[in-house]
Formats: sequence, structure tokens, C-alpha cells
Amino acid sequence: MLRLLQPKYFMPIHGEYRMLVKHARLAREVGLPADSIFVLENGDVLEVSPERCVRRGRVPAGHVFIDGLGVGDVGQVVLRDRRQLAKDGILVVVLAVDGHSRELVAGPELVSRGFVYVRESEGLLEEARQLARSVLSQAMAKEGTEWGAVKNRVREALGQFLYERTKRRPMILPVVVEL
Repeated sequence: MLRLLQPKYFMPIHGEYRMLVKHARLAREVGLPADSIFVLENGDVLEVSPERCVRRGRVPAGHVFIDGLGVGDVGQVVLRDRRQLAKDGILVVVLAVDGHSRELVAGPELVSRGFVYVRESEGLLEEARQLARSVLSQAMAKEGTEWGAVKNRVREALGQFLYERTKRRPMILPVVVEL
């Protein structure tokens, strides 16, 4: 096509950057001069007129994330959380506590998604369950029913334990259900 059309200027436009470079190399091989071939990146400006074609700086450009019905409205915190979930998964710790006696009624129940396969990691999860139970008791003795502080203590203790054992940092979400 390049030999047939004999373009004055050439700019590959489709594919990944490495493909654009190969397409430009092909254009050089069929005789186009190197200064008339333009391999651009997102944001590069190419000024085209009947007399000349010249690269003219850059404009701000980047990724635009589409999330459901919104375009570009996904914040950095949300993206960071999604990367962490994709990399290390999540562990939800459900603790049922008696509101009057402040005693653990049930649990802790551990729900793992994308972190470890439960059937292969029953020992690890049982140790984590025991640790959560112990930390909960200690935290409630110190913090009372300040659930935010109690959850933080559980999250920190489990996070450290799981990192030491697995070298992974799942997102840990303690949920305290007061009965």
C-alpha cells in the first residue's frame, strides 16, 4: 500500500506503540524519508498543512476511566483500592458482639475473596480467627464500645499477621455486628 500510494508524509495510527514503530520501519524500508514519518504518542500534536507536516509539542492527555454511567469521575482512592483488591484480595472479618455484656456472641467469621483459597488455607484462617478473637477481647477491654478503634486494632493485627505469613496485604474489612 505504501509503494502504491507513495505518501508525502506517513503517521501510523493503529495498534500498540511497538506496532507503530514497526509500521514506521516498514515505511522507511519502502523508501519514505525518516523526516516524513511520524510516530506519535497520546498527547503529541502534529500540525498538518499542504506545504508541511511538523510535530508541535504536546497537549495534556491521559487515561479516561469509564465506570458505569460516569466518565472520568473515578477518583484516585477508588482506583488505588481496586488495584489492591486485584493484587491481594479482601478478607472480611465479621464479629457478632452482645451490646450489653460486650462479649463475643459469634465468630469471628472470615470471608476471603481473591486472597487465599479457603479449602487450602484452613490452618492459616483458623490462626487468623483466633488472633482476631484475642485482639477483639483486648481492644474491647481498652476501647469499650468505640467500634472504630476496635476495628482498627483488629485490622492492624490481622494485616501484620497475614503479611508475615503470606507476604500479601489483603484489604481487611472488620464488621462488628452489635446484637
